[in-house]
Amino acid sequence: MTRRQARDEPVEPDEAVAADDEPADRREPAEPAGMDLVHLLREVTLRLDLAGARFAGDNGLHPTDLRALISLLDAARNGAESTPGRLGERLGLNSAGTTALVDRLERLGLIRRVRDTRDRRRVLLEVNERAVTLGRSFFGPLIDRTIALLATFEAGEQAAIRRFLSGVRDAVGEG
Repeated sequence: MTRRQARDEPVEPDEAVAADDEPADRREPAEPAGMDLVHLLREVTLRLDLAGARFAGDNGLHPTDLRALISLLDAARNGAESTPGRLGERLGLNSAGTTALVDRLERLGLIRRVRDTRDRRRVLLEVNERAVTLGRSFFGPLIDRTIALLATFEAGEQAAIRRFLSGVRDAVGEG
């Protein structure tokens, strides 16, 4: 890049050609196709993370508390039971860290421990309605805007978006 380009000054056509005459080993490598989408996904991830941190901060929560609540809600939506062990595994926490997390969320009135009716030795975790209401008050408008945006896409486009996001999720899980 010339000094004029760095200062956003107009570049004369002959100067632009001269930049292409640089030796190949000094040129920036071209980004692979699709990198613009990778960068966009990274920006979306960053903004969602910042929104989550804002929600957590506004409600006296640690970001891990929010991840735990999301994990528990996702499990319930998928019909899966949540135990402290499964939650810790999903969040990458050891037993002591998981116990501290569950104790904190229970103390805040966001989750409850319940005995499994089939195996009284086992403890299940459930999200309290208070946590759901709290989450909806903050994330509801974002969810509504996202659903409205998705409604502008045809079914085939939505299927492509679903396939892409599922593939990214799976790729992250492999790492």
